[in-house]
Amino acid sequence: MIYRLEIENFYSIRDRQVIDLTVGKKAPDEPGRLVRIHDGSEVRAPKIVAVYGANASGKSNLLRVIPFLAWFFRWSFQYPAKKELPYFRFRTEETYEAPTRLSITLEGCEKPLANQDSPTCPYVYTLEISPCNDGSDRVLSESLYFRPRSASRQVRIFERDASGEVKVPDWVGLGRNLSVLNSILRSNASVIATLGQLNNELALSFIQFVKLVFTNILITTIRHDERELLEQYYRNPKLLEALNRDVRRIDLGIDQVRISSKDGHPAVRIDHAGLDRSFPMSMESQGTERFFHIFPILHHALEKGGVAVVDECDVSIHPAILPEILRWFTDPDRNPYGAQLWMGCHAASLLDDLLKEEVLICEKNADGATEIYGLDDVKGVRRGENYRQNYLGGVYGGVPSIG
Repeated sequence: MIYRLEIENFYSIRDRQVIDLTVGKKAPDEPGRLVRIHDGSEVRAPKIVAVYGANASGKSNLLRVIPFLAWFFRWSFQYPAKKELPYFRFRTEETYEAPTRLSITLEGCEKPLANQDSPTCPYVYTLEISPCNDGSDRVLSESLYFRPRSASRQVRIFERDASGEVKVPDWVGLGRNLSVLNSILRSNASVIATLGQLNNELALSFIQFVKLVFTNILITTIRHDERELLEQYYRNPKLLEALNRDVRRIDLGIDQVRISSKDGHPAVRIDHAGLDRSFPMSMESQGTERFFHIFPILHHALEKGGVAVVDECDVSIHPAILPEILRWFTDPDRNPYGAQLWMGCHAASLLDDLLKEEVLICEKNADGATEIYGLDDVKGVRRGENYRQNYLGGVYGGVPSIG
C-alpha cells in the first residue's frame, strides 16, 4: 500500500507536490475501499487511485514516479555509469540544473529480517538526484527509514550523502561488506540495487517487494513488443485461464483465447460465440486488444498483493467494464492480499463509481507546470454529490479549456 508521494522537478512536475492519500478516522467506513495504512493504525487510504486531468496535464508523469523508483531500486546497478538516468527534469534553464527530489511512503514489514510474516508499519524512501556537467546524473542523497510500533521515532535502515558515503546500523548485517559497498557504489546507482549484488538479505527482501510493481509504463524502453506479451500468456497457462474466465464474465463476445506455438513463436487465435472460425488479435476491436494488454498487470497485482500502475486504463475499454475492474480490487475474494491500483483515466462515467478520496486531479498552470490535488481537497465537495457532472462542468478543474 502506497499512501504518500512527494515529487519535485520530475517531468512536468516542477514545484514540490505532495500526494497524501490518508483519510482520518472520522470519514465513513467504506469496506474494501478505504483500508488501514498499516497494522495498528486508525488512519486509512484507498486501494484505488484514479488520476484525472486534461491531455498533457501530467497524469502519466505522476504515475511514472512509482515505476521509476521501482526501477531505480532494482536495476540501477546494471545501468551504465556516467549516463543520464532514464527520466527528465522540468524543461527550463533554471530547473534543468536543479535537483530532482522524490519520496514515497508505504506499508512494509515491521521485522524486515524475519523469516515469518510480521505486522506492518510505515517505510519512507527519499531520493535526491542532481545533473552533472558531463551530462550524467548523481545521487545527492538517498535514505530509507521505517517506524516499527515499538519505536518512538523513525529508525534508519540506511542513509547516503552527496559524497557517496553510506551509514547503516549494525542490525542490517553488512559487517565488512560496508567497505565493499562504499567502494563499488556508483554515483547513479541505488544503495539497494548495489547491496543486492552483495546478496545482502535485507536488500534482497526490498528488491522482492519492488518486483510486485506491475505497470505498462516503461522506464528504459519505448514499448513492449507484441511477441513479449504473447510469450507471457504462452508461458503462464494460469494467466491465460484467468483471462478466459474474465473475458467470458464481462461478455466481450469471446468464448476462448488460445495461444499456441507457430514457427517457434507464440500465436493467438480467438474463438467467438456463434462463429465457426477463430480470429487473430489484429481482427479484434481496440477495446479487446487493450483489455488483453492490461490484464496481466491487473492479474499479477491481485494474485501477489502488489501495486498495479496503469496509464490510460480506460482507453478503448467500454465504460461498463471499468467498474468491474474496480470491483476486482475492492472484493476481498478477488483481492485477498490487498493489491492497490493506480490508474490514469479520462472516463468521466467512472466517477459515478469512485469515492472522493480515490480521485486525484492534475492541472497545468500558466507556466506549464503540473499541480496535483485530490478531489477531497477541493473546498465544499460533499460525499455522494454528482462528481461526473461537476467534473465535466469544470467545478473541480482538470478539464480542457476550449475556445
